[in-house]
Amino acid sequence: MFTGIDEVDWASLGHAYGPADDVPALLRGLASDDPAERERALDGMYGTVHHQGDVYDSTLACIPFLLELVASPDVQDRGCIVELLAGIGGIDLSGDDELQELDPEDEEFEDAANYAMAAAAVAAGADVFLGLVGDQDREVRLAAPGALASLHGDPVRVRDLLRERLTVELDGEVRLALVEAVGRVALRYESLREETVGWLGWLSGAAQDPALRLAALAQLARCAPARLPEDVATTVTGLLAELREATGGPAGPGALSGPGDPGCPIEDPDGTGCGREPALPPAMPSSLGSASLAGYNIPPTPCNSAKTGGAPGMREPVAAAESGGEPRPVAPTLVGHLRDLREEQRAGRGTAWADDLLRTLHGALDDRVDDRIALISAQLRSPDPAQRTDAVWMCGSLVRTWRGGYAEVVRLVGAQLGTPDVRLRAAAAGWLEGLFSLAAPAADALAARVAVDPAPWAPEWVGGRPGAAGALLALTRAGDARAVPALALALEEPEPNGKLLYAIPHLAEAGAPLVPSLCRRLGALPLDDELGERCGPLLLSLAGLRAVEALPEVLRVLRGAPVFRRDWVLESALRAVAAFGPAAREAAPDLRRLLDDPSAGTATAAARALWAVEGGDAGAVLPRLRGLLLSGDCLSRRSAARALGAFGGPAAGAAPELRACLTVPDVWLRVDAAAALCRVTGDLDEALPVLTSAWQENRHTRLRVAECLAEWGPPAVAGAPARLLQAELARTRRHNASPGGGGSDHDIHDDECLLAFCREALGPAAR
Repeated sequence: MFTGIDEVDWASLGHAYGPADDVPALLRGLASDDPAERERALDGMYGTVHHQGDVYDSTLACIPFLLELVASPDVQDRGCIVELLAGIGGIDLSGDDELQELDPEDEEFEDAANYAMAAAAVAAGADVFLGLVGDQDREVRLAAPGALASLHGDPVRVRDLLRERLTVELDGEVRLALVEAVGRVALRYESLREETVGWLGWLSGAAQDPALRLAALAQLARCAPARLPEDVATTVTGLLAELREATGGPAGPGALSGPGDPGCPIEDPDGTGCGREPALPPAMPSSLGSASLAGYNIPPTPCNSAKTGGAPGMREPVAAAESGGEPRPVAPTLVGHLRDLREEQRAGRGTAWADDLLRTLHGALDDRVDDRIALISAQLRSPDPAQRTDAVWMCGSLVRTWRGGYAEVVRLVGAQLGTPDVRLRAAAAGWLEGLFSLAAPAADALAARVAVDPAPWAPEWVGGRPGAAGALLALTRAGDARAVPALALALEEPEPNGKLLYAIPHLAEAGAPLVPSLCRRLGALPLDDELGERCGPLLLSLAGLRAVEALPEVLRVLRGAPVFRRDWVLESALRAVAAFGPAAREAAPDLRRLLDDPSAGTATAAARALWAVEGGDAGAVLPRLRGLLLSGDCLSRRSAARALGAFGGPAAGAAPELRACLTVPDVWLRVDAAAALCRVTGDLDEALPVLTSAWQENRHTRLRVAECLAEWGPPAVAGAPARLLQAELARTRRHNASPGGGGSDHDIHDDECLLAFCREALGPAAR
């Protein structure tokens, strides 16, 4: 083994942290008899030669030796090495113009070339995976199907081998991996898709085991979602019920055979048409398919996966592991930490693989929102708290991405707040936090949870880590007055949760009892360099509650703002003064002084506040704002435009400067200027083309545009603008949904506001 490894000039090659002269030791470590050394070597491979999915010249040099390790039955933990190879060779550049478009002199060209060469090198040796589907090591059999489906160049041979293996494989989760791999082959090769879809459809109805039928449905959803049965939610719900009712623990899918099976070469010896279901011992599966560690994602349960107690990173040796009776390694590696985290999440869950299948199914169902709602609702009614926890997590991507009727889902998630399961409770509270007004169906459950929690402002700890801020934040963002008593107690804490303070304005008038505590806290803040960090949420809360009684404390901050983050402090204080309106006239001298501040943001905020406290007299501030509109700074011009728009008709003298902003390159300045122009002139016609153009150019401007149009309503927005608004209301995808699933915890709230503005602009017929 490792023939020629010393002939490679490793020092001339590189990886993520420099010369690759340490790589031979890592490769040899993968073949060690010591499980701790194997784990450290695997951790080193992911941390250097395949760091965050990258491929270096040293990575390419490793491929022949990794293939040699995989082929040797004497090497332990080869399943991990198969996954590593799948990650290295899994970048598919076929049909991609990326390589052709890059300059050969660019570093990106070299990176793309490395990916292409790695894919070719692993694919050239992929025959080694053919012999692993029947390996004695379960982890190898679990990893091999995905590697074959992703890397081997003969899809027909792979498909037939995987389906044949399905008829003799006895391990439940390995069989699910085989089905997933068949689906992956069909996704890669369109010519095989139709026949595979037929096989998956047969399997989803013919398999005796509900888990295998569920796996087939999941892959059918990925390959041909239109071919799913109309009652897919009911079907899946029934399969989940069968899984729960199974006796003797979470048995895996059994073998199947039978007439009419296009992928089952086994004959039916007794003519009954029924395959035998071998009895399988209960086992906690690792995961469905092979998830690469390259990006340091949570991996499937890999080698040496005996379960232990304790927190991640604090593992103790156990008497024996699942293979070979070896002690559990104790090395504090990232690979081990991620494995332990996965095990912690799956502790005691004999059918955890079912949740992987459900996630696959949800992803494939995509915009079939009603089906997904029905499926999640069924999961949320499951007697299994782990399945309910997964359902809550699945709610996140569903509701963040798609519009729909979620009242029942929200109510069911709210019901989880009463569970003794801390993970489920924290997941439910964390999801409800991002719903704002949509959390109303869960308000009673939120209020009940807040009432029984001795410290509802403090995040619960889950698995040694702080969870979400809890039900109190969700109740506050929903604008429910029942949050006020707990918030009052939270304000007595040394350091109140910042998110709670920022949420207080959603209470509107109901938050009035909190004003004295907010004033006291603001008045007690030292006017030092930490003021900018600590005063912001307090000032925002007081502004949102229009608490003019806080004016003395606000003026103290306004007059004593330190140099550090001065502009931020001043603008926050000025927004509060503006919210107080004419009752804050005492602040006028300070506001006039700040009109000439060198910071455009401060000057604009002072102008807006002065206009508010002097009862709508724009004469004193108009010259300053008109001058800012002519500045070269885009942010200053935007701030000035928005301030002028708030003045309305009295700022009509600034119309020429606003018109000059309608043709600038920056779409946000065009929108702000157009919205301000129609407000100061009282005429929408001039601004309308700019607003509708921005709507189509940048979807993130739609909330701002719709807010402006809602002020005019029908019939001012008839014609093309009305059609844009109607089309938006007809869409099921949220306007700000990111393809990668990320975003802000305000995204759902912002999209719901957009819909409300669209309905308001279109009038009663759209409501």
